[in-house]
Amino acid sequence: MPIFPDIKENFSLHSFNTFHIESTARYFTEVNTIENFRELIASGKLDESPLLVLGGGSNLLFTGNFNGIAVHIINKGIEIQNRTADAVLVKSAAGENWHEFVTYCVNEGFGGIENLSLIPGNVGSCPIQNIGAYGVEVKDSFHSLEAIDLQTGELLVFSNEECRFGYRDSIFKRDLKGKFAIWSVTFELKLNPVLHIEYGAIKQELDAKGINHASISDVSTAVCSIRQNKLPDPKLLGNAGSFFKNPTVDQKFAEKLLESFPKLVHYPAGNDKVKLAAGWLIEQCGWKGHREGDAGVHENQALVLVNYGRATGSNILTLAHRIQNSVYERFGVKLDMEVNVI
Repeated sequence: MPIFPDIKENFSLHSFNTFHIESTARYFTEVNTIENFRELIASGKLDESPLLVLGGGSNLLFTGNFNGIAVHIINKGIEIQNRTADAVLVKSAAGENWHEFVTYCVNEGFGGIENLSLIPGNVGSCPIQNIGAYGVEVKDSFHSLEAIDLQTGELLVFSNEECRFGYRDSIFKRDLKGKFAIWSVTFELKLNPVLHIEYGAIKQELDAKGINHASISDVSTAVCSIRQNKLPDPKLLGNAGSFFKNPTVDQKFAEKLLESFPKLVHYPAGNDKVKLAAGWLIEQCGWKGHREGDAGVHENQALVLVNYGRATGSNILTLAHRIQNSVYERFGVKLDMEVNVI
């Protein structure tokens, strides 16, 4: 029997992943205080079984049952740490819903993360993936985070620099993977922000509404509208948002691709690198709207793989591999998955 009293056995994870994949964890527990987490660590249970820290489950693909302990972080709380004439430090518990946190900040007039509205998941997960959308990434407004050492229970603080953020990447996906659980995240947000509306879709949405002098609320509303029109609601159709990362290639390679594919969607990425739109590459290979049983590619956004009902994680992963192979065969470009396969 498990030592820790609140651990459940053979627990369904269906409602803890936005793909709505049927999967069972051998053990499952929830923690909402640091003391609670430290008690779990002291019990030795984390030493006996593989560990999966769960947030909103928006970036997971289960391909089978999890033969370990799933720990769901459900701590709550948002507080203002410091405020000046130009900026404010806002600290959020890891268990807070990301979009609800963004909405809180927008309503308070705190700018910097409005472009990241309506992204599924919890606050604690956002720095791990360095989530981004419409020209903005978490790292742009990130100040620091608190994380629990899963060996000692010690609460440590990591600065922006120490997180080593990259494109959909951080130290918590590499060197420190599986060693820490993020407990809170602090953002430095602006009271007079410079809005990022240069991303075409946002500008078009604002223009369509006749908005010439946008507020952060206007930008958030525009982003929500764009996402609702292009992307499926995970509550209604199982998905994890963007399944693949936008690939980055050398400038010379991009130029050669443009010779063969003049309509190639691409963006400068600095250091003689070019970022390609993975969705465009996938769509050109004929995958948009494709369906194999209950696993498919969304009809409005080729970057999103979906579960129409009874697809298994293996079904979706098989489809993902076929897409990767076809894109590589046609363009010579390798697509990396953004989701974590369990």
